[in-house]
Amino acid sequence: MILQDKGFLLSINKYNENSSIANFYTENHGKLVGTIFGSSSKKIKSYLLIGNKFHINSNLRQDGKTGYFKVEIDEIKTPIFLENKKKLYSIIYSMNLINILTVENQKNKEIFKLIDKFFDILILDNWLINFIFWELNLFKIIGYDIDFKNYVKKIKINDEEKFIVESSQKIIPNFLISKNNNPVNHSEIIKSLNIVGDFLEKSILKPNNINYPNSRLEFLNLIK
Repeated sequence: MILQDKGFLLSINKYNENSSIANFYTENHGKLVGTIFGSSSKKIKSYLLIGNKFHINSNLRQDGKTGYFKVEIDEIKTPIFLENKKKLYSIIYSMNLINILTVENQKNKEIFKLIDKFFDILILDNWLINFIFWELNLFKIIGYDIDFKNYVKKIKINDEEKFIVESSQKIIPNFLISKNNNPVNHSEIIKSLNIVGDFLEKSILKPNNINYPNSRLEFLNLIK
């Protein structure tokens, strides 16, 4: 079966001297996996960066074996952020996350749109706060919504309003409750990233026997 689509490169791994196995998340067909022949050629090698958007011609085989792609660059996304290590690692993690949480050939245009939105977020001054909500939105789209206000009670600490989880006494940053993306201090961002990471691990990854992605740990280490 031959199809044409646009898609973001989620992962790419060398298969042999001249070929690579690539995963794309496409607009009309969801995640597609296939071989790119000639991936080491100068013509396309420099564009085959995770996060870039491509025109894809795909020949999908019906015998269960991997098909192949012919690709042309549509939009350069990742190279814009090569000089910013934090944003670069956020791209690597985000594409990795979509790769491990989606299945082949299952169309979801909301995920495709969310990837586009992700790159818009990266140019914002408060991109980390928006990234946290982006990650939660992805979880919601795949069926794992969480509203933190359902798990907390309001208290006052030093005349400041705080929200805590009664079972663990863990303080939840206010902006996660109000869903406000206004700037907050860095410690609140780190705390929120860890809370979201706990939800990812306990509610999504472990029940589905998926390992916690090293790419998220590497991203968090840079943010800290």
